[in-house]
Amino acid sequence: MKKCDLQYVLVEKKQVNKFKSSYETILNYDTVSVEHKDLVLFRLHWENGEVSWILSDREDNYKINDRKDSRNCGNSIEEKGHMDVRQEHCLAYVLHTSGTTGTPKIVRVPHACILPNVQHFRVLFGVTQEDVLFLASPLTFDPSVVEIFVSLSSGACLLIVPTSVKVLPSKLAEVLFSRHRVTVLQATPTLLRRFGSELIKSTVLSGHTSLRVLALGGEAFPSLTILKSWRGKDNRTQIFNIYGITEVSSWATFYKIPEETLNSAVKHEHTVQLGSPLLGTVVEVRDTAGSSVHEGTGQVFLGGKNRVCFLDDEITVPLGTMRATGDFVTVKDGEIFFLGRKDSQIKRHGKRLNIELVQQVAEELHQVESCAVTWYNQEKLVLFVVSKVDLVKDYLFKELQKHLPSHALPDDVVFIDTLPFTCHGKIDASELNKIYVDYINSQPRNKLHGKGELWEKLQYLWKSILSLPEDPMVPDNSVFLASGGDSLKSTWLLSELEKLTGTSIPGLLEVILSSSILEVHNHIVQTVFTHGDLKVDRSYATKRKLSDTYPEEASRRPARLESALPSDLNSETNALIAVSRGSQVLSLGPGRLLPKLGHCSSIWPLDLIPQSNPQILKSVNPPAPDEKLKKPPASQEGSPAARAKTVVLRERWRSDTGKCVDASPLLVMAALDKSPTTVYIGSHSHWVKAVDLFSGKMTWQQLLGDRIESSACVSKCGNFIVVGCYNGLVYVLNSKSGEEYWTFSTEDAVKSSPAMDPTTGLIYVGSHDQHAYALDIYEKKCVWKLKCGGTLFSSLCLSLRPYHLYCATLGGLLLAVNPAAGSIVWKHPCGKPLFSSPRCCQRYVCIGCVDGSLLCFTHSGEQIWRFSAGGPIFSSPCISASEQEIYFGSHDCFLYCCSVEGHLQWKFETTARVYSTPFAFRNPSRSSETLLAAASTDGKLWILESQSGELQSVYELPGEVFSSPVVWGSMLVIGCRNNYIYCLDLLCAHENNQVSSL
Repeated sequence: MKKCDLQYVLVEKKQVNKFKSSYETILNYDTVSVEHKDLVLFRLHWENGEVSWILSDREDNYKINDRKDSRNCGNSIEEKGHMDVRQEHCLAYVLHTSGTTGTPKIVRVPHACILPNVQHFRVLFGVTQEDVLFLASPLTFDPSVVEIFVSLSSGACLLIVPTSVKVLPSKLAEVLFSRHRVTVLQATPTLLRRFGSELIKSTVLSGHTSLRVLALGGEAFPSLTILKSWRGKDNRTQIFNIYGITEVSSWATFYKIPEETLNSAVKHEHTVQLGSPLLGTVVEVRDTAGSSVHEGTGQVFLGGKNRVCFLDDEITVPLGTMRATGDFVTVKDGEIFFLGRKDSQIKRHGKRLNIELVQQVAEELHQVESCAVTWYNQEKLVLFVVSKVDLVKDYLFKELQKHLPSHALPDDVVFIDTLPFTCHGKIDASELNKIYVDYINSQPRNKLHGKGELWEKLQYLWKSILSLPEDPMVPDNSVFLASGGDSLKSTWLLSELEKLTGTSIPGLLEVILSSSILEVHNHIVQTVFTHGDLKVDRSYATKRKLSDTYPEEASRRPARLESALPSDLNSETNALIAVSRGSQVLSLGPGRLLPKLGHCSSIWPLDLIPQSNPQILKSVNPPAPDEKLKKPPASQEGSPAARAKTVVLRERWRSDTGKCVDASPLLVMAALDKSPTTVYIGSHSHWVKAVDLFSGKMTWQQLLGDRIESSACVSKCGNFIVVGCYNGLVYVLNSKSGEEYWTFSTEDAVKSSPAMDPTTGLIYVGSHDQHAYALDIYEKKCVWKLKCGGTLFSSLCLSLRPYHLYCATLGGLLLAVNPAAGSIVWKHPCGKPLFSSPRCCQRYVCIGCVDGSLLCFTHSGEQIWRFSAGGPIFSSPCISASEQEIYFGSHDCFLYCCSVEGHLQWKFETTARVYSTPFAFRNPSRSSETLLAAASTDGKLWILESQSGELQSVYELPGEVFSSPVVWGSMLVIGCRNNYIYCLDLLCAHENNQVSSL
């Protein structure tokens, strides 16, 4: 209240005592008048003239001690082209955005920003004292300001109805159009849809309606087909499409639907245009590079000289500031057509989809009263339908198939009585998700009456999850991954099949990922039905066999590699450092490992701790990201300004790989000389690239036999990198040239990232063929091969003390293996598939599970604790240098930090699922502080303070992200599904908007 110098408060009578007791210490109050039997109006008098601006993200306090000085200050700033929030009478109101279409924020709205809306709408709608306007928006939604002041400034009547009436469509229609004869209605399309098409046609937009003006905004405008179906005969209501964002409060454009268009029988395929800018508003469409778009697709930016608001802790804003809306449009012949919000754009089956298209097509079906679409858990496209008649789900799917491409067909349809909406009149997506959870849980289970019914329902689920047409039948040899499936959809199919059968089916996920639908069926039959009923096809797909050079049963004796290593391995010139995902920093000196690097911004894995060579430590010194950026003077290091630094990410370079990059980068550098630091990474294009970390110039690239999701590892000598491939081969490439040195063939795809044993030089790798391998790359042979009882998707993890190799399978097994002999030390069934990779420290080994659990074991195999997140965990744990914290992400869109005892320390909500592994690193500008880099699948990079989880910075990449970030010095490297590898500089931002290197 102090921040906006509030003068009047309207309080419910029953809340008066609470109001007085809550604020009696900071204000005096006088009762001015009682306006209503249930309301009391208070006029406020502040006890002192000082108003402190306490900004949540800064330690500076802005005080206004003298209003005259403040006004003069404000004028002087405005003369320089800025608007100053401290200027007297600058602000009209303050509100919070809900976050339903973006990140929640505080918006402080100046009079100069909102007044043009009021003036223009009063003229545009021709409002007079004869009109009755309905206050459709709550006071927390900025369109209410326009509704209130358009009516007050015109002498019109403003109708306010209780919430209890708003939620009853028939009663609301009677109050608005029969009893009070409302003439002007500004509302969201959702609020209008709640009346239902029949009531809209017979009352709201009938031929005898009182409604003169209908302005719809706040959501995507209905299609013209729907709009025409809503209008009764002889209706003459003027209908407007209005568009805007709270950050440039409130409306920005308008378009009046021509009467001839509404009366035309011609079907209009395109959406309704946004139209013309409102008074004082500037509208621009820009592409991803920031250039203006005059024809084609881009994002809307809004602003204007005085159309400026203050967001969050902004104090001054340049006049004419343009705000990104997050809304995408297409420009055609000078007209702007809305495509959808950025967060409504999803990638499905490899194609971009705007989910609002699904809603629009479904709503145009004559059996559908209203509908909504959600991207449930960012995995399933769910259509919610309020139907006019009893509808069968299969019939609705058939109708949708006639109008939608296969990648746009919903995964599921749920029939509901009415659509839930927020207090702002928009679709309540969170409530829809709750409805869907209840719907899933209510579905009958275990009602199979034989193998024939199983086959029929398996066919249905297979086609439904993969969005395949209902006819014809799925061929017996159809493989899930080859038909458009992926790891996420496979877990969904597994869940549906276990619900269908009412039992857990061991090993089913591996069969789904690697075998045909017939083999999936046979596997379920063998588990669920009695042996007497078994009459199944036991044929299995032909597997590639190891050649005679690499026999099926390899020797299990301990590796002896000394004589096979290159002659220069023990030279100090081969001392190197390798940095990979999850804060893994492997430092190899002359025949020994290096422990924690004193200057290095990475956390050291403490299971690798032999003594260091101080000469190597002294020589490693990553350069600053930009020599031109000035660092703050040393005298400022402890100043408030220095303490108030935040992190800024700035693109240093990007490198095109040709297709999606899901692998995580490997950084390798020599420890003793000035050799360049190299980034190694592969992509779906089949290419592996070596790129210079500092310049972004490609050193080499090598084409492999199939797509690459495996991250690379470096050999003990540093002369090779090793990477797995979808074609089942493990490639050993020359690290300097990329030339192929050796390949080893497994019997299925290799998505697991290899691990190098620094004591022997062996390479350990897992395969989808359910085996782990130990490879001697110098002798070019397989030392041992171990069947692990399930597909190995995750990467292997090596502990030197105790000497264990940890493997995790999609069958839910965690195994500890003797690396020397290739024998199982212990194994633990975790119950559900393990996509997460194990991570270990001196005392424990941790791993995430699909059931949302983070599991912790001792090195002897005893489970110590289980921590539950809100969704599946594919992210691998990242363990802090002190071994006191464990960081990981979940499909529930949260980043978690829990203690080594399994207690939650903090959690941070991102904007999408977290698939990748976090990376913890020291802040070089403050060595006592540790930061955490993490990525969510929507392309956002999050930099957090690791002890508190407080957000330091966020950066958005132009594509989905499944790759994990890797940090070295002040540079962050990550892959993106827009086909690029990115290197970002991590910079310090100062209060004067300057930046300096970390």
